Amino acid sequence: MKKAILILVLIISVTACNSEKKENPIKGTWRLISAETTEKDSTFSTFNPKTKMIKIINDTHFAFFNHDLNNGKDTTAAVFFGGGGKYTLKDSVYTENLEYFNNRQWENGKFEFVVKIKNDTLTQKGVEKIEKLGIDRIITEKYVRE
Repeated sequence: MKKAILILVLIISVTACNSEKKENPIKGTWRLISAETTEKDSTFSTFNPKTKMIKIINDTHFAFFNHDLNNGKDTTAAVFFGGGGKYTLKDSVYTENLEYFNNRQWENGKFEFVVKIKNDTLTQKGVEKIEKLGIDRIITEKYVRE
């Protein structure tokens, strides 16, 4: 009986020492549902309901794609852009290192956001600043999990 108890205690101890890796809460595919920009003293919506944007996040990288919903048939309103790179997540601070983007002047930018997840909704808010392009604004984006 003592042997059985000792084995049980040993199994419990070994199991307790093997901590499970915490699942990354932002990992997944997200669809943009709203976007706002604040520049100087003005806040305005930048969400375009005539386009669809998704962001895909895995353990180490993110990618985003946006295109018009008319399959590019209306050349005056055709839209496509995409980008991606590595990211870090520490507590609620999500930092994107943009390595690839169709507007090459944005590449190598580092963008820091505070992220919050509530149910199926991811909200990210932070500063986009690119001195060489004169961009300095706060953006707030909301995504829903796909």
